[in-house]
Amino acid sequence: MSFHFVKPDVNINFIGRRKIGYTVFAVLIVLSLASCILGNGISLGIDFAGGVNAQVRFEKFVDDETLKKGLDLPELPGLSVQRYGEVGRDYLLRFNSDNSPIELRTRIEESLVKAFPDNPASMERLEVVGPKVGKDLTEKGLSAIFYAILTIAVYISGRFEQRWMAAAAMAACLWGATYLVGLTGVSTGILVCVAMAVTLGVCFFLRLNFALAATASLLVTVAVAMGVLSVMQIDLDLNVLAAVLTIIGYALNDTIITFDRLRENLRLHTDKPMAELINRSINQTLARTVLTCGTTLLASVALLVLGGGVIYSFALTMTVGVVVGTFATMFISCPLLLALGDTAFYVKASQKEEYEKPGEHGMV
Repeated sequence: MSFHFVKPDVNINFIGRRKIGYTVFAVLIVLSLASCILGNGISLGIDFAGGVNAQVRFEKFVDDETLKKGLDLPELPGLSVQRYGEVGRDYLLRFNSDNSPIELRTRIEESLVKAFPDNPASMERLEVVGPKVGKDLTEKGLSAIFYAILTIAVYISGRFEQRWMAAAAMAACLWGATYLVGLTGVSTGILVCVAMAVTLGVCFFLRLNFALAATASLLVTVAVAMGVLSVMQIDLDLNVLAAVLTIIGYALNDTIITFDRLRENLRLHTDKPMAELINRSINQTLARTVLTCGTTLLASVALLVLGGGVIYSFALTMTVGVVVGTFATMFISCPLLLALGDTAFYVKASQKEEYEKPGEHGMV
């Protein structure tokens, strides 16, 4: 007797529950934006903002408030303290300085001895990033996310709608728009936001519905992940950037699998309405989705619980992104594809070619 995580004949009405999905994701996006804009905001880590990170371990327990008051010294300007690793003993110190690493290490050690003479502390790690390096990393990180999503939109347009020329036109329009906006001297962040808006607008204008639905789903996934990081006051560093790029690819993979099954169903069932075909495609790929999502979550949750502070931000972003990206495919990409209506591709895909069977009209 075979074992199934999902029954082969499962028929969950995802499309019928799309309004619930829209509502849940709308609430999550509003809360994420509220936290990023009005709340804690997105705190840039040392990789992007520049500064000094020092990981220290005390021999004895020391609480947060005592540590903050004890290290409130002129030698450590702009100091912030974050609990790290073993509770009460490991802490991450962050402050601003232009000194060399050797001078910084000496300054930190002297400050710790001065503040806690009866509780020796050892320096576990020291990182120094200059402001120019941080600015370059910020620009490259934003550009990496944008070009990843743009390439995805171009690929999906050509792959699923066979409209490579329209995809090329979209890329050309986007390049022209970003070039003109870039001449105004705006920041990279604003430029990327403008470019993403242009991408969605061009997809809608050219009726590249598959690309528009997939891109919107990816943006929702990234927005919710950033909101969680903002609420939990986790710095945005290179680990988080790596996780964001990973979940973009992961969420896209799940969306492409579902879209590919939909394309097959469009050719096989020309008499079925679009809503039924989309719902059937989600259910047919549900077993694969559960297995892929489940095994990925096992790894990411293990890293989250056992990986320690160094990889915590990466593991948290991955865990949130995998969950949100999976549900975004079911309740954002596919319902949005239905809401955008039929296109020429759907009509063409529904017109199954008829072939004359050998011997059907006499001997051959």
